[in-house]
Amino acid sequence: MDRITHLSPDWQGWISDNLQRGCTPMSLVEVMVEKNFEPMFANAVVFQLSSNAAQPVPQGAGAAYRYEAPRFNHEGNVIRTADRDVRIVSRVGQPVIAVLDGLLSEEECDELIRQSERKLERSTIVDPQTGKHEVIADRTSFGTFFTLNENDFIAKLDARIAAVMNWPIENGEGIQILNYKTAGEYKPHYDYFPVADPGSQAHLANGGQRVSTMVMYLNDVDAGGETIFPELGLSVAPKKGSAVYFEYTNSHSEVDPLTLHGGAPVTAGEKWIATKWMRQRRFG
Repeated sequence: MDRITHLSPDWQGWISDNLQRGCTPMSLVEVMVEKNFEPMFANAVVFQLSSNAAQPVPQGAGAAYRYEAPRFNHEGNVIRTADRDVRIVSRVGQPVIAVLDGLLSEEECDELIRQSERKLERSTIVDPQTGKHEVIADRTSFGTFFTLNENDFIAKLDARIAAVMNWPIENGEGIQILNYKTAGEYKPHYDYFPVADPGSQAHLANGGQRVSTMVMYLNDVDAGGETIFPELGLSVAPKKGSAVYFEYTNSHSEVDPLTLHGGAPVTAGEKWIATKWMRQRRFG
């Protein structure tokens, strides 16, 4: 049976009621996992709700997350960067999502793979309690990082990606490369750090919260491997050189739970992607 990655109103009410009664977030996560919720999803929503409960919500506010003018504020269908035109294929307004075509050339995709292959390691997640990087069964990729502006080639890409994301280069984490073999997947999760997690504090201290993500596809996948947004019913199929952008943190440091996303299983072939995360402030 597939794990649950959707929060019904009844479950949201149950979490809120038990938090008000003084139950610990981890005790609620344990109950939800026993009831077949996906562990990372349960952890994310419980700590998100516990964080919101600790902050006063403005009178009349209909939701914990307040949408503002997007960082991704490009008009028209083409983004003209210093060295390449990038086409906007589709958009979603709330949450802010954009599917892009031609962000990377085929040659650039191949070069990113070539520079990454020799240093791939099993991918990890940030443990919500300790903040340490841990290997888990729900993330089956292999990956590596480039430091910001690591070489001339990476510096060119860092500059172009920052221009498209409309955020300072120095606020970006280094480009991450991930390789998923057949059957590889990444179950639904959030890219932001839940502020109530003890393990998040060390990461938030360096550059603040993550504010946006760019997932770039480095190859054409034979089958599967879509980027999925379960709360929206949205699925983005991999296409070499294309990308999907989304943002999730506003000026009040509130985070958008609708950006729950994952990597669907690769059912034939393999998948290569590059990821860029942006922070509130200078990173590193």
